[in-house]
Amino acid sequence: MKALITGASSGLGRDMAKYLSNLGWDLIVVARREERLKDLQTNLKTNVEIIKLDLGIEENCYRLYELTKDKNIDLLINNAGFGLFGLTTETNLNRELEMINLNIKAVHILTKLFLQDFYQKDKGRILNVASSAGFLAGPRLNTYYATKNYVLKFTLAIYEELRHQKSNVKISCLCPGPVATEFNKVAGGKFNIEEKKSYQVAKYAIDKTLKNKLIIVPGLSVRLGLFFNRFIPTKLSLKIIDIPINTSITGNNNFHIISKSIIS
Repeated sequence: MKALITGASSGLGRDMAKYLSNLGWDLIVVARREERLKDLQTNLKTNVEIIKLDLGIEENCYRLYELTKDKNIDLLINNAGFGLFGLTTETNLNRELEMINLNIKAVHILTKLFLQDFYQKDKGRILNVASSAGFLAGPRLNTYYATKNYVLKFTLAIYEELRHQKSNVKISCLCPGPVATEFNKVAGGKFNIEEKKSYQVAKYAIDKTLKNKLIIVPGLSVRLGLFFNRFIPTKLSLKIIDIPINTSITGNNNFHIISKSIIS
């Protein structure tokens, strides 16, 4: 069995690679930071191929597909992505567009291209990494939340198409709450709620994916938060999600925010 994992140089992508390797899967790992991929490669038990690419650049998504379409991929994991804290009036537009390119466009391109191949073969799996943010709207992190809404709804619709077509291709969406990764460092902010360990979330995600779970939400508290959010007014939900401890904007757009059920 072979898996292709994007965003594999750190966090969930790296830990999913470790867990899959422990299960005996060969891997193709993709990220911008080649040295980290090499370090991962040397510490895994199975065959690992490295591809250095920035998937925020559209043509690189097509290039990745061309490089790997004949390598008998059994599982595609679209994990690459990032966030950006800050008020919409003050965040950098170019950085937000980069986020949209990586969080949405890359996921869409790779999902569609590999899905078409999987459908023809009538086998294969796709795991799209979204977030519990995909169920919500997120003041001060609005573009990130919106991108994860896209990933979640895109995945759900594909699932129903495949079910209607009686296809053996499976698709899942991972929607965790806060995870101890480099997310906060890259996004320029911090959530003052407990973060789950990355490897635990990665293991849970892979186990549920291999059991054909559609929506994967690690943690009872996150699942309960999302459940009860359905029953409160939209404006109240927005207030609950946006409770800033320190809203002073520095040069790094640093925020400290409490939320009941939010991002990965």
